[in-house]
Amino acid sequence: MANIYGVDLGTCNLKIFNKHTNKIIKEKNTISVINKNQLYAYGDNAYAMYEKAPEAIQVSFPVSGGVIADYNNMQIMVQELLEKNSRGHVRGSEFIVAVPTDITEVEKKAFYDLFFKSKMKPKQVQLCDKPIADALGLGLDVNDPTGVMVVDIGADTTEISVISLGGLVLSDLIHFGGNRLDESIISYIKKSFNLVIGQKTAMQLKEHIGSALPGREGEYTVVGLDVVSGLPIEVQINASLIYEAMKDNLASICNAIRMILEKTPPELARDIIHSGIYLTGGGSQVANMDKLFTQITNIAVNTCENPDETVVRGLSLVVTNDKYKHLAYNMRTRIFR
Repeated sequence: MANIYGVDLGTCNLKIFNKHTNKIIKEKNTISVINKNQLYAYGDNAYAMYEKAPEAIQVSFPVSGGVIADYNNMQIMVQELLEKNSRGHVRGSEFIVAVPTDITEVEKKAFYDLFFKSKMKPKQVQLCDKPIADALGLGLDVNDPTGVMVVDIGADTTEISVISLGGLVLSDLIHFGGNRLDESIISYIKKSFNLVIGQKTAMQLKEHIGSALPGREGEYTVVGLDVVSGLPIEVQINASLIYEAMKDNLASICNAIRMILEKTPPELARDIIHSGIYLTGGGSQVANMDKLFTQITNIAVNTCENPDETVVRGLSLVVTNDKYKHLAYNMRTRIFR
């Protein structure tokens, strides 16, 4: 019997639900290439080389801005990962792939073709709107006539959606996420200390002492290059500096949330006030992010464990539960907006 996979091609992490084993495969969505086109490593192994590899090895992220940027290497990586974890159950399988909503038909087709035109010869490839899978993964019944608002902050994008009766009422994809926060930390530290740090160091600062609201205490020691001397030095960074670095960019997400709420029909707005806003995505794990959104909207914000896995958990329900199978659709039979 053919296996079924639910696939979430995230910018930072690739998550795949395997129905046969009932497990989630999770790897960094990173590839390293040697001789310009030869795959050298992928996943966690490739990510370990990021910002450390020699010139001959290029390390990159095949998904950028929520869409596939490096089609060929992404396809190779998915095939290798599935064959390694599935013990020969890949060929002739079915795939349900999560796709962002506010992307073009051509970009959606790339998600579809990545599997449909692969060596895996799938029996069927279907797509599922990412916010719908997100809500399912949060434990919500999206078939209900109740308005639900989901804010998914990823690495490169933030998707804000209002869902009711298994469909999207409103959705906005803004090209802003956790990576932008990292970049703001890098530039702020360079301006404040004449110190150049890497993306991984910026991410560690955000995770350890970052906060979406002022008042957090703590320090973190980083090593970077002194702009003046060119030599590596060690500097202690405090939490208030990281907040200052991130606050303007966090305000952009707050504005986008408010704009969606202003467009929400009154009856659905009532549901959202009653149930609260649901916050997911790997980029949402900055301390006090939920409290910031509550301050801005006066609406309670619900968080969850492992927010970067909600989409793939939702896909696992679409794969295994007949009640939600209609939420996946075929690229060829659906007319895109």
